[in-house]
Amino acid sequence: MALLPASFTDAPARRRARIEIIPLIDVIFFLLATFVLFTLSLNRLQSVPVSLPQASLAARADPDDQSVRLQISGQGTGYWNRELIALNDLPARVRAYKAATPSPRILVTGDGAAHWGDIVRAFDQIVQGGIIQVSMETIASPAVR
Repeated sequence: MALLPASFTDAPARRRARIEIIPLIDVIFFLLATFVLFTLSLNRLQSVPVSLPQASLAARADPDDQSVRLQISGQGTGYWNRELIALNDLPARVRAYKAATPSPRILVTGDGAAHWGDIVRAFDQIVQGGIIQVSMETIASPAVR
């Protein structure tokens, strides 16, 4: 019988089983990314086709346009075509404008600090004054001074 080194004759050492977490995390992230990409591709957006009107250059630069821009500021004042007015004077201003203009139109806007209640009150006063062509600008612009 041949002599074997001692390392081969001893019983094999018991190795403890270990769970490696880093490959597990990689697999989880791969599955998550696959799931997200797959679910995003399943969403079918359905919409109604809408044809929006296009303004011509002549319509934008109408010299006979008598519409008014009413801007409400954060200080509770208003600007009637760049003229500073108190909001309490708005009903009289609306009545005079309606009497002087055949087709009155008002664009209501506010600066970034305007209170929503002041804008709604001004809108109500315009409608109560008999002007039905009222628009509301949805982009805040700086106050005119």
